[in-house]
Amino acid sequence: MFNIERTGLNRLDIQLSGKLDTEEMKIALDELVNKSEKIENGKMLYEITDFHLPSLGAIAIEFSRLPSMLGLMKKFNRAAVLTDKRWLKKVSEFEGHFFPGLEIKAFPRDQKKEAEVWLR
Repeated sequence: MFNIERTGLNRLDIQLSGKLDTEEMKIALDELVNKSEKIENGKMLYEITDFHLPSLGAIAIEFSRLPSMLGLMKKFNRAAVLTDKRWLKKVSEFEGHFFPGLEIKAFPRDQKKEAEVWLR
């Protein structure tokens, strides 16, 4: 499951759980692009539960759209990731090094209030 909700002028809340297949990845990326329209200095709050690696087809879709995704990420300057998986916390924060101007910080899932404060 991949759910994206625009919760403010410059904020997206994203929920991710389970495994994404090819079709779900296409829909998720299209929705991310659509809901990011007109966002500047944006913030994202990711909640990741029951994470599974995407299918190979889904990964191929993501790589095929990498140039447009890199441009999209320039609209955001902060992303908070809520997860209880230690390795996802590390990978999320490391991923921030690939997007100049985007700071990513991971929090345990029970620290949503702290993550929201940090996003401000």
